Formats: sequence, C-alpha cells, structure tokens
Amino acid sequence: MNAQAPSRTIRSVCPHDCPSVCALDVDILPDGKVGRVRGAKDDPYTAGVICEKVARYAERIHHAERLTHPMRRVGPKGAGQWERITWDEALDEIATRFLAIETEHGAEAIWPYFYAGTMGHVQRDGIERLRATRGYSHQYDTICTGLSWPGYIAGTGLLGGVNPEQMAESDCVVIWGTNAVNTQINVMTHATRARKSRGAKIVVIDIYRTTTMDQADLALILRPGTDGALAVATMHILLRDNLADRDYMRKYTDFSPEFESHLQARTPQWASEITGLSVDEIEAFARLVGENKKSFFRLGYGFSRQRNGATSVHAALSIPAMTGAWQYRGGGAFHSNSGTWGLDKSRLEGTFLQKGAPRALDMSEVGPILTGDANALQGGGPVRAMIVQNTNPASVCPEQNRVREGFMRDDLFLVVHEQFLTETAELADIVLPATMFLEHNDYYTRGGHTRVLYGPAVVDRPGECWSNHELINALAIRLGETDPVFFTKDREVVADTFARSGYPALEEVEETGYVDRERPDDVARFAKGFNWEDGRYRFAPNWQEVADRKGYRWVCDPAIMPKFADHWAVNEVVTEALPFKLATSPARTFLNSSFNQTPGSLKREGEPSVFVHPQDAERLGIADGDAVLLGNDRGEVELTARIHTGLSTGVLIAEGLHRNKSHRGGKGINVLTSAIPAAPFGGVPFHDAAVWLKRAQ
Repeated sequence: MNAQAPSRTIRSVCPHDCPSVCALDVDILPDGKVGRVRGAKDDPYTAGVICEKVARYAERIHHAERLTHPMRRVGPKGAGQWERITWDEALDEIATRFLAIETEHGAEAIWPYFYAGTMGHVQRDGIERLRATRGYSHQYDTICTGLSWPGYIAGTGLLGGVNPEQMAESDCVVIWGTNAVNTQINVMTHATRARKSRGAKIVVIDIYRTTTMDQADLALILRPGTDGALAVATMHILLRDNLADRDYMRKYTDFSPEFESHLQARTPQWASEITGLSVDEIEAFARLVGENKKSFFRLGYGFSRQRNGATSVHAALSIPAMTGAWQYRGGGAFHSNSGTWGLDKSRLEGTFLQKGAPRALDMSEVGPILTGDANALQGGGPVRAMIVQNTNPASVCPEQNRVREGFMRDDLFLVVHEQFLTETAELADIVLPATMFLEHNDYYTRGGHTRVLYGPAVVDRPGECWSNHELINALAIRLGETDPVFFTKDREVVADTFARSGYPALEEVEETGYVDRERPDDVARFAKGFNWEDGRYRFAPNWQEVADRKGYRWVCDPAIMPKFADHWAVNEVVTEALPFKLATSPARTFLNSSFNQTPGSLKREGEPSVFVHPQDAERLGIADGDAVLLGNDRGEVELTARIHTGLSTGVLIAEGLHRNKSHRGGKGINVLTSAIPAAPFGGVPFHDAAVWLKRAQ
C-alpha cells in the first residue's frame, strides 16, 4: 500500500469585502480538503495575522449546507419548495425568460445586481459583460463607498494615501471610525509596532467602546454623526495654539482667512455640546496630533455611514493637512488605495460591447425600485427580472421590509447564484450553486494596501458548483452572444487584464503571488502637492469636481453643501417618538451576511442583540438579557438587550448582520435603516437611524 500523500501548503488570497485582502497560506489535506488557514508571514501587510473568521475557513468551504446543484422554485415564493434541475434546464429557462422580457418590456427591464461577496475582479465584475452586451439596466454603486470616497477625494483629489505599513513609523496613530480589531486586524499589527518601537500613542475615535478602543491610549466616544464637530474644533485649537503648520498650508493647501474665520466659532466648548466629549478630551486630542507631527490618520468606513458622512470624512482628513503631517514618513492619512491600481478591465467588463445608454439604478434603493418608486426607477418602467451574484440584498440592504415586498412580486423573475440558501436565494425562482475562492482563479486588489494578489484554483468544487465567470459566459452564449470574450477561461481573463494594464505576465506574478503597486513615497504622501490641478489640499471642497472625476450623480441641491470643512447637522433627528439613535456596527466574526451560518461564528456571536446604556435600560425597565423591540416608521425588530456602559445615553448599537431567521419574528436589523440616498451623491446611512425602544411583552 502506498503511503498517503502529505499535506501541502499553497498561497492564496482572502476574497472577502475587507480592505486588508490578506495573503493566505492554506494547507490542503491529503484528501483534498482545506485544513489550516493562516496569514502569510512573508507578506509585509498581512504579516502572518488574519481574522478569526477566515482562520476557520474550512468550516465555510466544507459546510454541509452549501448549495451543490441548480434548483427551481415549485411552490409560492419564499415557501422553500424546490426541485432539482440540470444546468442546461436552468440556463434554457433563464435565457427564455430574459429574451421574452427584452422583447415585451425592453432590455432595461432586466437588472443584473452584484457587489463584493468576492473581491476578485474576474468573478465579481464579469457580470458587467452581460449587462453591457444586452443593454440591461446599469447599477449605480453606493452601498459601501458612496459616502466615504467622495469625502476623501474632496480633500486630496485622489483615492489614495500613505502606505499603511508606515503606521509602524508614526508617533501617533489615529484610528477613526473603524473597529479594526473586528474588521481590519492588520491595522492593529502596524499600530502596535509603532507603540512598541517608538512609544507611539494610539487614539481610537468611535461611537461606543469597542475591542479596538480597549487598546487605545486615548479613547474618544462620540455621539453618532458628530465627527465633523470634533474635527473642526481640533483645527480651531491647532490655530489657536500655534500648532498648525502655516508654511505648509500656504504652499500646499487652499487655507484662507475666510476659512480661519469660519473656524473661530468652532470652539471646543461648542464641539463638546455636540459630540458629548468633554472640553478636556477635545483639547487633549488636538494637542496630541498637533505636537506629534508624525501622526497617521487611519480613516475607516464606519463614521461615513451617516447622512453627513461625506463631510465628516472630509473634515477629519483636513486635520493632517493643517498640521502638515503629510510631510513626514509615518504621518498623513489613509482610507483606500482603490484609485491607484491603473487596471484596464475593458475586456473583463465588456465595455466595448455596450448597447445604448441604459439607466443606472441605485443598488441601495433595491426596495423602492422593486416596489415601483418612480424616482428610484429613474423615470423608466419596472424591473421584471434580476440576476444576483456576490451579495444578499434581502439581508444587507436598507428598508428590508420593502426589499422583501419587492422580491415577493409574482411578476419578478429572480435568479440567484449563491454558495448558501441565503435570504435572497430563498425568494428566487432559480437558484444556482457557486464556487468559493479556492475553487476558481482570480486576482484581488487591496483597498487597504498596495498589492494586487493572485489566487489560483487549488481544490475541487463540490457537486455542480459553477464560478461566476462560467455562469455569465454560458448565459450570454444562450442569449445569442458570440464575442470571443464569452468563451474565455477565468485564468485567461486574469492574464489578459494584467497584459492590458502593463502588469508583469501572470506566470511571473504567480511565482510571488502578487504585483506591488506601491507608489513612490513622496507621491503617496502628496509631498509634492495634492491631486488637484493646483496641487493644493482643499479645505473648501468643490463637490462638482469630485462628481466629475468619479462619475457621481447628485442626489441633493449642490447649494446645500457646506462651503468649508465642518459639522453638518443633517442626520435623522431624534424626537419624543423616536428618542434613540441606532448604529448597525460590524460584528467580529461575521462579514456583512457572510459567515453568519458557520458554527464558530454563530457560537461566538450568540443571538441578535443590542447594546443599551444602563441609564436608558433602567428608565425603560429593561434588564440584561430581556427581549426588546426596536422600531420606526420602516418597521420593527426584536433583539436581546445587553447592558453596555461604553456608549452615550440615547445610543443603541446592534452588532452584525445575523440571519433574518435568527431574529424572533424573522426580520433582520436592516428593517430599520433608510434607503433614502444620502448627500451629496448617494449612499446608505446604516449608522444613522432614529428608533424607539421598549421591552417586549
């Protein structure tokens, strides 16, 4: 008998919607299954450290509930009655239904819908080929970055910043609006290196005491939506105490007497009333970043998820422009490098195949769109069919009741390509089984770092799973498309994209696993000027230029936007009827709705719950562990109360997207969030919902 083959270790990439996009070392066991998954030690950003959910990836890829064959609905929508069908039967039915809808209602009645369930470009963005070649409705991407990216670009002119590894060279690391221990563990790796090697101080700014805040030297707990007030009060103090670098501002910013006059009224006393911070806390923060010029501002997504999120990001970003921190290694700011990759994806996305100029429907308004809102439909007719990949809108999108109502329409033909029977798949007419990242080829970009990484197919796919790329190509061919791009393999598309983009050949990239796209240090730090035509950082942003640069569309009157960096009081207002502000913050072991079916994550997170301040709980007669109801005019949700001292009174925090069915009543937390697009260009204010709270009967 031959000895069993030993385990082998392969290099791969975490595919999930996280800025870190960690380089992975994955053990493949003798039986072909996935064993231990760990961070690659030789990757300078991952540095051997990954989050616990990905470390347990074998639970997900070998989960007993994975979809493994196509299914057709045979009972009422949502009733869970299915029959097994073949891929040929599925593709024939989809093509027949799509062609009939195109003929009767026009191509715009079909809406391919996707997002970042995988960050691999081939498997994520290939759906655009189908959209383009058929003339289907486009998708206006807003749900994640619609508020943060414009706020950052408004200052610097480019979505890029200092290499985040330079946090290790900083004298002060400011982690603003992100619970990095939960969502970007690698941020903590480099911040703690600075503390150990340089005695650097770590500042954490958030709306409740998080696991990240537990590691801070200075922890600032704000009221939700008041980050801009802290930022402009900080700049007031920097000017007052001569801690601003006026020479730097004169050379590299649009700083003006008018802006200085504007800041004179933004005193720490003024900000204290708004933020809930003490004057001493605001003064201490301003002094810390003013005296430590090598201060690194790591700006997260969390604090952008307010109606004033774009202006808050811009205001926070303005602080290092005032101190001149950008001049120094270890100083400056970073949010995302997503504007720096220089990729030519024209073949991958099929832009050369585009038919007509279809409407672009806002992905965050899927509820209003599917329930016939004329504005959301951009003045066009109803959506009659959807194909969904890489996302679970029945869980992750706002106004969940309305989303479900739309998906339940008998005249909507819904196709879902998924790994599990998610809330969206449960409402589909056709469900198709999808591969996971170790079962197909792709490349991945790091919004949170500087490398583009390659992840090969290394394990067999279970059952009849197909990759996104394979489905899009097969469906396009069924619909009559003949362009050679629809006859490619995923690896061929990676190679073609690299060649078009001036990257090294795929075979060369495969040797190391990555292409390093780090820009020169002085360019990344804007040491020679910012990315506007005049080279100056903008304390007074031109939002129209931001729109022009990124193809954004206005959702408000431009005249209402603040002229300068500021606190903008436009968030949902608490009232006597809705006295609490709710934020739906990330959990440690879920990633949006991914991992909320794996045993390890379920064990750690427990039942869906909400953090309540003890004073609020006492006033309402709520004890720890009580069943409580939260509600507003969008609906109500039942949760379990957890008493938490680390937040302001009047603030509620619900961590993680638990499965809808895990909630008593079967409705998830996004019942309570709003789909009304936030200014200036759209986006979801997930952390900005006014609600009532009461003990369940």
